[in-house]
Amino acid sequence: MKTINSILLTVIFTTMSLQTNAQRNYIVSSNSTFEVAGTSTVHDWVMKSTEGTGSANLTVKDSKLAGINSLNITLLAESLKSYKTSMDQVAYEAMDTEKNKNIGYVLKSAERIDDNTWSLTGTFTIAGVSKEYVTQVKVTSNKGAFILQGSNQITFGDFEMAPPKAALGVVKAGKDLTIFFNITLS
Repeated sequence: MKTINSILLTVIFTTMSLQTNAQRNYIVSSNSTFEVAGTSTVHDWVMKSTEGTGSANLTVKDSKLAGINSLNITLLAESLKSYKTSMDQVAYEAMDTEKNKNIGYVLKSAERIDDNTWSLTGTFTIAGVSKEYVTQVKVTSNKGAFILQGSNQITFGDFEMAPPKAALGVVKAGKDLTIFFNITLS
């Protein structure tokens, strides 16, 4: 009887320890936000979307993020919207959304900097061109979900795009852009 109890206790403790340090699959939730911000000769501008999809495989230890094993995100390029439809169309032309429907991100590696900060190396694909970036990300947890917040500085030229122009070239976008994201993985 003692042997059976010992075996049962061993199985229970092993199962519990596996549950406290496990790899888990997550999806990008619908309350995630993505923004692209830039300047022009007339005003600053922002395009926003909440239509990103994707998945992640995370290692969670005692309800805390212990590892980011994979992260893949896809955003329909034409889901990015500003306050002006004409501006949106110029941006879609610059990204050639007829050929390049999606903006993508694929994680290559992740390194923990401290309890709430990670350095992610990954590849952005915009307008059919892929480029690797290192992104510092703040990670928080909320009721079993993990929230990744960060930004990247890029240029139109990084992705072989010319800064968009409008009004016969009078209005021209600046070459620098900032990508902001607030991704909830649940």
